Amino acid sequence: MASKIEYRFISADDHIDLRWLPKDLWTERLPARLRERGPRVVENEKGAYWTWEGQTFSPHGYYTAAQGSGAMWAIERGGVMREGELRPTTAELRLTDMDRDGADASIMYGPTDPMAIADPELRRHCYEAYNDWLIDFCAAKPERLIGVAQLSMEDPEFARDELDRLAKRGGLRHVNILASRANPPVYDEAWESFWALAEEIDIPIGFHLAVLVKKTRLDAGDRGAANFVVSVASRFAQEPPGIQLLEPMTGLIFTGVLDRHPRLKIVMAEAGLAWVPSMIQGLDIWYQRTRDGRRLTGDSPATLPKMLPSEYFHRQIWISFVDDPLGVKMVGSILDVDKVMFGSDYPHPASTWPHSQQVIETSMQGVSPDIREKIFRDNARALFRI
Repeated sequence: MASKIEYRFISADDHIDLRWLPKDLWTERLPARLRERGPRVVENEKGAYWTWEGQTFSPHGYYTAAQGSGAMWAIERGGVMREGELRPTTAELRLTDMDRDGADASIMYGPTDPMAIADPELRRHCYEAYNDWLIDFCAAKPERLIGVAQLSMEDPEFARDELDRLAKRGGLRHVNILASRANPPVYDEAWESFWALAEEIDIPIGFHLAVLVKKTRLDAGDRGAANFVVSVASRFAQEPPGIQLLEPMTGLIFTGVLDRHPRLKIVMAEAGLAWVPSMIQGLDIWYQRTRDGRRLTGDSPATLPKMLPSEYFHRQIWISFVDDPLGVKMVGSILDVDKVMFGSDYPHPASTWPHSQQVIETSMQGVSPDIREKIFRDNARALFRI
């Protein structure tokens, strides 16, 4: 199989999901006084499920498309989902899957479904326990398994403390905040000390997409539409998933966070590409009109950043994508050639695994070899110091 691989690549967006985590992760690593309320796996009439603070959440382990929404996870589609096996968190098996797809290294984001833990002390210890487990997991092959530490989206002070703790421990390459769900918003002044530390230690900060809670994935209009497929497909085309990062990114630019911290590195993870030029153009036009007095902001004073929004994208914002052939063709003309990275999204249903080679080949039609190497390998290698 390896002899057929044309493109070795670095996947800048893969995952370690709650479903595949060891069931004893928190029962073994939390302080004893918190274990009873902390995350644990409990069997019920439907199977094994994660529970914490007395509530039941997502399933654990083997769970087929037929059992769930109908969306087939990549490892099921690829014929390697087996009952009783936590393949994505078994290092040897995960590395085997990477070899099958041609991935030299994998940037692995944690659960994208926010873990709603009410108690602040328990929540803090859960973040710490996960990040410590992640370091241990990546130690099996640290040059290939690149874990992305998960930071609190609810507690800026703790996010800063955890970033500091991990940086002092050493080996940290990337961290993630589910910015679209952050409260307070990531551009609130409560986050200022976090941004100061992130700039100081020079660690890229990821804003990965957050998964919508299942009950809110379909709005009332979809459910009542004359043609369900047309309704959902139209909304997907109108509102690409990455658009949830529009407000956090606009906030960082227009509140001056990126002016105050010009060496910050931000990653819009799994945001996609093709919609981003429209976003950048819209922000630039609004900036120019406001600066020139053609304001659409009402009577309140408008404080503008020092540069055009597009200049911040040139300077300090990276974007990763999964399958975006039109967006790829914009790289080197509209999108910066040094700021775009491919990710296979393993093991999610939307993943290109185990067919990333075919996706890369199709995406690269008409794209020069030097741009191809940057998108699929060199940009991730440089940003994450692989």
